[in-house]
Amino acid sequence: MARPGRSNPRLDLIILAVCIALAVITRVLPTSLRTPISSGLRRTALAPLVMLQERSELSRRALILAGPTTQMRDSVTMRALTVASLEAENDRLREVIGLGSRLKWGFVPAEALHGRGVRDLTTLTLTAGSNASVERLSPVVSAEGLVGVVENVDPTMSQGLFWTHPDFRVSAMTEDASAFGIVQAHAPSAASAYMMELRGVPFRTNLAAGALVISSGLGGVWPRGIPIGRIVQEIKTAEAWARTYLVRPSVFPADVTTVMILKPERGAKGVDNVWTSAAGITAATNRIIGAGDSLARTAALAEAAARRASVTADSIRAAGGVVTPPTGGVIQAPRPRPRPRPVDSTNTGQQSDTVRVLQVPPDSVTTSPGAVR
Repeated sequence: MARPGRSNPRLDLIILAVCIALAVITRVLPTSLRTPISSGLRRTALAPLVMLQERSELSRRALILAGPTTQMRDSVTMRALTVASLEAENDRLREVIGLGSRLKWGFVPAEALHGRGVRDLTTLTLTAGSNASVERLSPVVSAEGLVGVVENVDPTMSQGLFWTHPDFRVSAMTEDASAFGIVQAHAPSAASAYMMELRGVPFRTNLAAGALVISSGLGGVWPRGIPIGRIVQEIKTAEAWARTYLVRPSVFPADVTTVMILKPERGAKGVDNVWTSAAGITAATNRIIGAGDSLARTAALAEAAARRASVTADSIRAAGGVVTPPTGGVIQAPRPRPRPRPVDSTNTGQQSDTVRVLQVPPDSVTTSPGAVR
């Protein structure tokens, strides 16, 4: 397509000549004259161009800062997402450290590696083996309680069974030793997934919901006193001579990360006060918090009573009453001021006992010698 030719080339030359002349004139003009002209041009003809330059500069800065701003926003978002998991991990590590300080000796710390899916948590891999004195059938525990048992031992790692394994059994009893039985994994269902069963409880024994179940120490594998779970409810079975109870476990397999493997000599020594002392510390802390709340509540009630007494006293004073100050730290109720007795204006006489006659005894008057008395 042919480009249309210019209609008047002479006009273009005239405009060019005028521009050159104006440029030369403004170049040779003194500064006192160039400044008003340039400012006028910037405010009128060049104002749109100045605005476009300002916007282009802002756009350039925004493009330069877009990358760092996006990276900063992404990093803050990632940190916010990981804060909850880091806090939970720190809490678990503190609990494990506390468990180690209570055990003091006879244990091997290890990490629990989950090799299978979340829906099939029956085995685990431990990062400690025979080189760390780990033996087969060694108990695996956590800060919450029972986790499982060591099944196979290699020099640098071990294979263990969770309590969810179908072959897992542990002799158990209630915390008050009123009932004994065997704990095993409950048949999985939609309503009771990852639950336990306490079987073999004597029929004459009734266990209340919430009762703590611990290891009994019978069998030679598990020492006495390791928390297993809490009673939920009784399960109806075909056994007529014993009861079976549903137990909520103290440890869920998906939450296990760091564990302790107990050595045989530590299990033989016993762990009776390891978990009970932690529970006692927690209970004592709760009692201290409750006592502090009670003291704060008592102080608030005393302050409210003092304010009510102050308001009542002000009301009595305004009504012309007399307020008795509190004695012994006890706020007394204000007493009204007694009214004055009425005066009888018609009675002008005086009572006989109100008028006294001054009598001077004779020997009290002294006379000079020779005077007639």
